[in-house]
Amino acid sequence: MQEVIRLGEGLLDKPEDIAIDKDGILYTATRDGWIKRLHKNGTWESWWHVESEGLLGLTVTQAGDVIVCDAENGLLKVNEDGVEVLVSHFNGSKFRLADDVIESSDGTLYFSDASTKFSLNEWHLDVLEARPHGRLLKYNPRSKETSVVLDKLAFANGVALSADQDFLVVCETWKFRCLKYWLKGDTKGETEVFIDNLPGTPDNINLAPDGSFWIAMLQLSHPRLKFVHGSRIVKRIVATLKVSKLWIFGAHKKAMVVNVSSNGKQIKRSFDDPTGQVMAFVTSVLEFEGYLYLGSLQTNFIGKLPLNST
Repeated sequence: MQEVIRLGEGLLDKPEDIAIDKDGILYTATRDGWIKRLHKNGTWESWWHVESEGLLGLTVTQAGDVIVCDAENGLLKVNEDGVEVLVSHFNGSKFRLADDVIESSDGTLYFSDASTKFSLNEWHLDVLEARPHGRLLKYNPRSKETSVVLDKLAFANGVALSADQDFLVVCETWKFRCLKYWLKGDTKGETEVFIDNLPGTPDNINLAPDGSFWIAMLQLSHPRLKFVHGSRIVKRIVATLKVSKLWIFGAHKKAMVVNVSSNGKQIKRSFDDPTGQVMAFVTSVLEFEGYLYLGSLQTNFIGKLPLNST
């Protein structure tokens, strides 16, 4: 990632995810509650502000609306008219960690709820407990109904649709894998492993122009994970430490993204920054017009990496 171009440096507070609309306008949401966009002429606009420190994944719909996951306030719809909360509760309970969202061709919104037990500020406790509190849900904008697609997921994170939209992929961060959920065909409603044993824990995932998938991966250390999970006492000690988010097993010092084939059987390309000198804690990767756009919870910019020269 040594050739990364820094976009909006100093203007963005930990931009976790990126979306680009049909006109090439780039959108991102930041920790200070701003939804900002980068116009084709290179100018940044502070578009809308939300009273939240938990804006995460976002996508642009066919109608041109921006759907944003607010960790605790659910799905937000943003357009020139303002900000509207689409859904903030499910079965009487408020969301704790709404994470990523994608729209299908019929307008259905599929979104992940990373943990039903821990909030965004407590996400490290989810990996310490090592129990599956995540789920994948769908929201029907016509009926305004929300339903569960999959539950008992190990920190449900990024969500993406295949090129033909015959299946959906959801990342299970703590299991170092992604699942495939079939939406069409004889296997409709069935779930299988899309790819596992990844060289990092998958965060966000996006469809590439050629039908493959780009996955951003946090570089968690296997030895440290095994050591902590091997002792209840150690887990309790780590959970009480103020630095517990940063033991994050070295994730704040590294970065990696991989390109996975459309069937999940092969890692085709990968880029990394093993020391975090240029980028670290990369949480999203999106390919557009020959470049990779990289979001991160450790930077004040979005990375732009030229693919042709790598």
